[in-house]
Order: sequence, then structure tokens, then C-alpha cells
Amino acid sequence: MSAQSITKPIRAKISALGTYVPPRLLTNADLEKMVDTSNEWIMARVGIRERHIVDKGVATSDLAVEAAKRALAQRGLTPTDIEAIIVGTVTPDMFFPSTACLVQNKLGAKGAWGFDLSGACSAFIYSVQAGAQFIGTGAHKRVLVIGADVMSSIIDYTDRATCVIFGDGAGAVIMEPAEDDSVGLIDFIHEVDGSGGEFLYMPGGGSLNPSSKETLEKKMHYVHQDGQQVFKFAVRKQTEACEKLLKRNGLAGSDIDAFIPHQANLRIISATADRLGLRPEAVIVNIDRFGNTTAGTIPLAMSTAIQEGKLKKGSLVMMASVGAGFTVGATLLRWAF
Repeated sequence: MSAQSITKPIRAKISALGTYVPPRLLTNADLEKMVDTSNEWIMARVGIRERHIVDKGVATSDLAVEAAKRALAQRGLTPTDIEAIIVGTVTPDMFFPSTACLVQNKLGAKGAWGFDLSGACSAFIYSVQAGAQFIGTGAHKRVLVIGADVMSSIIDYTDRATCVIFGDGAGAVIMEPAEDDSVGLIDFIHEVDGSGGEFLYMPGGGSLNPSSKETLEKKMHYVHQDGQQVFKFAVRKQTEACEKLLKRNGLAGSDIDAFIPHQANLRIISATADRLGLRPEAVIVNIDRFGNTTAGTIPLAMSTAIQEGKLKKGSLVMMASVGAGFTVGATLLRWAF
């Protein structure tokens, strides 16, 4: 193969953003009436004040469609302009059809294909990279990437260790080819460590433990978490991934204009930011208002960064996450709008 025949990949950019959270609030005061906890304990341990929760009958696809509609409106596109749909979620409406199929139908994205991506809290940035590859090869011009979860559907509201953490929400971005290298996705590092799967998981409902009276009685269809193990791994691996990404691109933490981490725990975010030497004003935090929405946290934090004037065209952005699996990811990009 000659050097002339090697085609440079097309750089992908995020060209639009839309987010959605259900209107119903679950506050710490509400939780104090449900389990043995307190506002002071929740704020000190995880930094969450309130979270949004769906009403009965509202599914992940519903949140995803609302976020997608807002992204399309921002870009001035119609659903039929979309060629592929990737939905990052750990709470699909059902095993099959995929939530991407349901979103495609509800949105009216005729002609689009798509699939779900299960990466837990890393699902959004994993989905962004999957979308970027379709853009990079020239296979597609417009890819809709969605991170959405209805975590309240798999939370045991008698378990005070988990019920205070999670909320429901969705974010959607449109990915298109960048005009030049001044904006768009620059680099990424992803990793999985399956040995950590036992520390954050939902044991029931799959082929190993199919739904039964026994799995229901043992509460196997809810999130099970070893908080200490998850915390230690998250701080260490999120920092490591970001450090490798910065070093590989000749950057320092102080060069980052906006650090958009997965919003799992305020202490994890703070510890990661301190270790990376990030400027405090560059660290985006909104966990106090939304809790951990799993695949929805990073796009929701993008929206917060825009509202706070910290995300503008040309801003150097680093996204990072650690999730069940364990999954790890970090992405570097220049914001395009």
C-alpha cells in the first residue's frame, strides 16, 4: 500500500446538544421520610441535594426522545436527517427490541439504523466514540448519540446506601464531520476491568438468574453496590486515564478549559480534579441538582457548562467516567459551537 493511498480519518465533532430530565423532584427531605438518612449525611457523603424521578409509565426511550428532539431543534435538523442512533443505557425499556429501535420509531427517524450500548456510567462517552468511528470512516454524516437512564426503575428505595445516589435523565448529541482540526474529538482512552463486576451490578433478570419468584424475593433486580470498592477504583482509574490522555497529547491539567466528569459522587470528582491539577473553575459539577443519572450525567453536565459560560467554541474539554463493569473512559475534544 502506498502512502498516497492512506486516507486520513475524518475528525468527528459534536454539533448539537439536547438534554431532558423529568419534572418530578425527589429531595433529601423526601428521602428522610423513606429511609434512615439525613440531608447532612447525603450532602457530606455524595453531595446530592435533589434528583429528578420519572412518573410511573415513563421509560428510558421517552427521556431519550425528548433530549433528541432538543438536539435536533438546536441544529435545525429533522429526524430523517439522522443516519444512525446509538443509545447508551443500562436501563433499556426492555431486553428487546433495543431502546434505539424504540427511539427511532418515536422520533420518526425513517431510514436510520441503531443499537444500544451497555457501558453503565461510561455508556455516553463510549457511545460518543462509537459514533465518531462512523463519522471517521465516512460511513455516516450525522449520528445521534444518546445517554439515557431511568435508574429509579432498578433502585431499592429501602436501601439507604443506593437510593440516595441515583436520578433519572437523558442527554443527546449530534455528531458530524468537523470542517477542520480546530474543533472536534482529539483522542480517547477506554478500558474495562471485569474483575470489578462483583462490586456494582444487578444480578437478576439475565440468562444467569432469569426472573422468578426467588429473584424477586431476594431483590436481585435492584442495584447492588460495594460503595468503598467503587469509590477507591473510581478515583484511581479515572485519574490514571486522564493522566495518560493528557501526557499522550502533551498537555497538563491546567490546559483544560472544561473538565466534565461523570457525576457519581462529589468526593470522587474533587479527588480526581486535585490529582490532575485542574483549575477549580474548569471542573463542572451539577450532581447536587441531578444525582447520578448514569449515562445521562455527562451530557447534562455539558449543558450546565454551557449555561455557566465555561463551554464555548474552541474550548479544550476532557470528559471522564468510571462505571459498573468496571468501565473506564476519558475523552479529549475541542468544543465546536
